Amino acid sequence: MSKVPFITKEEAQEIAKTYPTPFHLYDERGIRANAKAVKEAFAWNPGFKEYFAVKATPNPCLIQILRDYGCGCDCSSMTELMLSKAMGMEGADIMFSSNETPEEEYAYAAKIGAIINLDDITHIEFVENILGKLPETMSCRYNPGGVFKMSNGIMDNPGDSKYGFTTEQMFDGYRILKEKGVKNFGIHAFLASNTVTNEYYPMLAKQLFELAVRLEKETGADIKFINLSGGVGIPYQPDQEPNDIKAIGEGVRKVFEEVLVPAGMGDIAIYTEMGRFMMGPYGQLVTKAIHEKHIHKEYIGVDACAVNLMRPAMYGAYHHITVLGKENAPCDHQYDIAGSLCENNDKFAVDRMLPQIDKGDYLVIHDTGAHGYAMGYNYNGKLKSVELLLKEDGSVEMIRRAETPKDYFATFDCLPIYQNLEKEF
Repeated sequence: MSKVPFITKEEAQEIAKTYPTPFHLYDERGIRANAKAVKEAFAWNPGFKEYFAVKATPNPCLIQILRDYGCGCDCSSMTELMLSKAMGMEGADIMFSSNETPEEEYAYAAKIGAIINLDDITHIEFVENILGKLPETMSCRYNPGGVFKMSNGIMDNPGDSKYGFTTEQMFDGYRILKEKGVKNFGIHAFLASNTVTNEYYPMLAKQLFELAVRLEKETGADIKFINLSGGVGIPYQPDQEPNDIKAIGEGVRKVFEEVLVPAGMGDIAIYTEMGRFMMGPYGQLVTKAIHEKHIHKEYIGVDACAVNLMRPAMYGAYHHITVLGKENAPCDHQYDIAGSLCENNDKFAVDRMLPQIDKGDYLVIHDTGAHGYAMGYNYNGKLKSVELLLKEDGSVEMIRRAETPKDYFATFDCLPIYQNLEKEF
């Protein structure tokens, strides 16, 4: 899959006059086209709903674009619930899938009518004690244990995951919930991360559909929805083939008709909770080369760092890089692309073959639209960058301002030193 920058060198220079680098830039046209494709891929299921994983890109302007295509929000914390509520969402538009959850977060989720997706069988009693009475609709997260295999090998290891109910606990949990007055049930599972294969969702669906048939038969629970969660990935490497959401939707449909329809359960709604697939390819981090270093290796120092994109430092994750204005130049120079943190893993690329990079060049780091800005932090006193939306008409809109020193020091407002700091703002 070719990696194409959203903007040219000249456009980056123009944007930087108002919004200095580094900045995250999101492509409205791409987001809309993808959200439309997801909706169409599952249109065969009347109850289908995509619950966008807010943790991936918690920006209300971007989430609002997805809402235009019927998307809800998947939340995992109080602030994500608050953000969704502030956008006008409540009730069945919000799925609350959390773990090791504090009491006040369950209470708030129930207050706004979010669907609570329980992570553990002990949470049944925990939530009942908080609320007094369980909601009529609840979901349980399933973890079958073992490893999750597909034709191309082992994809992930659910048995080593902290999430979800065991198979036996699912049956016990549904019986307990039913006895306590829950009337509408959901099943949820996340068994593999960032899969770049059209097989994942259909295989997961088959496993969950078969479980649903057994659960309804053996516990009498009325299963209303099955949530395939996330795990549909994106091709970070340019030579990877992207997932085909139309083929994925068709694969789930076939399994639906093979397993659920004959069991008289053809009215079950299919939910998804994609973050990376919905937003990842439609964000890019634009940064400027500000230093070069010639020691044991060749380094290019840029004005972004792991604060702006943690994945390469944290996971060794690959993100493709384009040097604007040199898209067609030969990649005949080997560099480490480094940020300014006092950590040696603060590198966007290691031993990467790229065109010759000169100070002042603009670099585009691809596929930062999910788990990019959202994973940022303030180590070394670094400040988070501005977020910009490249609108369909070609204009650029600021959708989150850059942090300032005042933001960084704001939580010291309880100390006398804050008055001295204020003089520096």
